[in-house]
Formats: sequence, C-alpha cells, structure tokens
Amino acid sequence: MQVIRGLHNLRDEHRGCVTTIGNFDGVHRGHQAILDQCREQAAKLQLPVTVVVFEPQPREFFAGDQAPPRLTLLRDKVRLLGEAGVERVLCLPFNDALRSLTAEAFIERVLVEGLGVRHLVVGDDFRFGCDRRGDFHLLTEVGERRGFGVEHTRTFTIDDDRVSSTRIRTLLASGNFAAAARLLGRPYRLGGRVVADQRLGRTIGVPTANLPQPVRSLALHGVYAVVSELPDGRRLPGVANIGWRPTLGSSRPVLEVHLFEFDGDLYGERLKVFPCAKLRGEVKFEHFDALKRQIGADQRRARDYFSQHPDAGADASQHPDAGAAGRPEAFGNDDSLPLASAPLAREAVTSYSSAGAPADHDDG
Repeated sequence: MQVIRGLHNLRDEHRGCVTTIGNFDGVHRGHQAILDQCREQAAKLQLPVTVVVFEPQPREFFAGDQAPPRLTLLRDKVRLLGEAGVERVLCLPFNDALRSLTAEAFIERVLVEGLGVRHLVVGDDFRFGCDRRGDFHLLTEVGERRGFGVEHTRTFTIDDDRVSSTRIRTLLASGNFAAAARLLGRPYRLGGRVVADQRLGRTIGVPTANLPQPVRSLALHGVYAVVSELPDGRRLPGVANIGWRPTLGSSRPVLEVHLFEFDGDLYGERLKVFPCAKLRGEVKFEHFDALKRQIGADQRRARDYFSQHPDAGADASQHPDAGAAGRPEAFGNDDSLPLASAPLAREAVTSYSSAGAPADHDDG
C-alpha cells in the first residue's frame, strides 16, 4: 500500500490505474463492494487500484464542528483500504485551492494529468467542482474523449436498505453494535495510545487506561461494556467512558478504559477497544462521591453483561488468562465479541452530547 499526499507527489509510475473517489468513511461493506468493482476492472486491465480521498473530508471543511463524526481516522482508513486490496491512496488536501477548481479542471488535473486514469468507478449521483457541473454524465463524456472508461457503482443493500456511513452512525448512537458490525463487515472499534492523566481512578481502586480521542472521530458518547485488545493480543472485558468527562472536566475527548482483573503498566502502549453494549449516557454528577457510586454500578452492570454471554468467549477458554467458568476473561476473535443490539438501560438513550445524530444525507 502506497499513500501519496497531494498532486505534487504524483510521479510517472503512478499514472495508469483504475480509480474511485470518495470519503470512504468506515470502509463499510458498501465501500467494499465498490472496491470489488475496481479490482475486477484492474484485473482485466492489469492495472493497480487507486483510491482518491480528501483530508479534511469536504463536509468537515464546509460544516466544521457541525459535520458528522468520523467512523475512521485517516490512518485506519488507509489500513482498511489496503486490506481491501487497494494498491495506492491519493490523499488530496481539501482546501480553498481544490474547492475552487471547476469540474473540467478537476478532471484534467487530477484524473487525466495526475493519475492517467484508465477506468473510473463512481456513483451515478456523484457531484464535484466549484460550479457543481461535475457529474456522471460529464465524466462519461470526457472519458470518451480522453480515453478512460466510467462505470457507476452498484447499490449495496442489507435488509433492503442501502449501506451508508450515516446509517452506521445512527446504529452506533442507538447502541445497536450488532447491526453496525453487519454493515461494517467487522465490529466497530476505537483505539489510541495510553497516556498519563489525573490518575483519579487509582484513588478509588478503578485504574483506567486513558486514550485521548480526536473530536471528529467521536461517534460515541457515554459508558459502555467493552472488550480491549492489549499489545500482546489478549482481549479482556471491561468498562469504558467515552466523551468529555463532564464531572471532572476535560480539554479534549477521552476514552477511559478499566480492564477487569488486569494489573499492569500500559502507558505508551496502543490499545484497540471494541464497544459491545451501551450502559448509559454521559452525565455530569454534582460531586465526585456520586460519580464514584455510579462507577461501581457501571462495573457491576458490565460484569453482568459479560457473564450473560459465556458462549461469546468460549473460543478463548484455553487462554492462560481465561477466568472462571461462566465469566469469560478473554475473547479470541471478532466473531466471539458479544455485541448488543440495543442499550442495556433506557437512560442510555439520552447522551450528554448530540454527536452521532444522523446527517441529512450520507457523506461516506
């Protein structure tokens, strides 16, 4: 996988490819179907697959903080695209210079001169250019003159509804992690590097691994039963708070994870965190003692949830760190994760923040 940042980094060896353009937020099963089309044409033409993405995403540029939260950061998006068989990613900075290009200028500079595209796969409702003249019809017309084919994407549906990033965000916000995983083709996950923080959790016997989160990637807010993957590959259950910690205050969103039956140093390590069930929304408590009592209740509820899904961790029963029968302490693979289809409590529906609300149109 090769990542090319900006048109100025394109070289002669990058010319000649099968290309698609989009945000590819989440690289969900609808995106994967588009990439399948690209690979089919690439195999026929014996050319590499190149995906063109934008950073920031166009809606983030125009809407700022009002843009919907991301499902995947650029780093994770690139990784997922590579796993889907993409050879190259051209990441274009979405700025005033790019947004001011006419549709014809975009085609000429990016597709023809930059990539030397031989075949293009885009949605038949794809629009681009400062003049909004760029559409499937224009691409087909120019392609006939400049020697590249244009093919529209096939609609990919699950349960008679199109798979989209907006639909997945709505499912995540509603606590339906099982359905979100079906649309993504994998369980939704968060992650990051563990940093030192206030260490208040240790003072009440609940040490947490704190992973700062970019604001734009915060599709979830609240308290969740989670499974975390450690650097050594172990997957352990726990409870996590995702958000701004309104009681204690925070200058940026944080993912705080308490791992059950774990005692070790994770500072500086990267963790993968899989939310399995929503326990409640993020709440501002009047004082720390009230928060402390609620933390205890959250732990009990999360433990109860995992104890009610013993089959989910059955494949990990032989792991040296597996716990007593009836309460799995490790989860061996994605299929073993106990993903809920709804919040565990009615209060979980109401979150401290409105992030995760569906957008008025899909931006994936």
